[in-house]
Amino acid sequence: MAAWYQISKTSDGQFQFVLKAGNGETILTSERYKAMDSVHTGIASVQKNSPDAARYEKKEASNGKPYFLLKAANHQVIGNSQMYSSEDARDKGIASVQSNGPATTIKDTTAA
Repeated sequence: MAAWYQISKTSDGQFQFVLKAGNGETILTSERYKAMDSVHTGIASVQKNSPDAARYEKKEASNGKPYFLLKAANHQVIGNSQMYSSEDARDKGIASVQSNGPATTIKDTTAA
């Protein structure tokens, strides 16, 4: 199965999307948006920026766990990863977003 974007409504009534790998695992989570149009703009930004290795910022959380941010050309964060067990696992997560980010399938669960 190919990767896809899943749009959902958050508990505070905003919208958010996640990028899911073909196996259903969440590999990138967006910020929260107040408008659905903004969600689609965010997805388009991930589709455009995800293949570019220069758009990833490798980080380490206060607990020592590695993670990454995906940024647009203007340096605005458009998505963040989960916490990983190692830098190698984080780097594999980046590679997964690079290859799956251009996906065009969008599943909107906000009407469900």
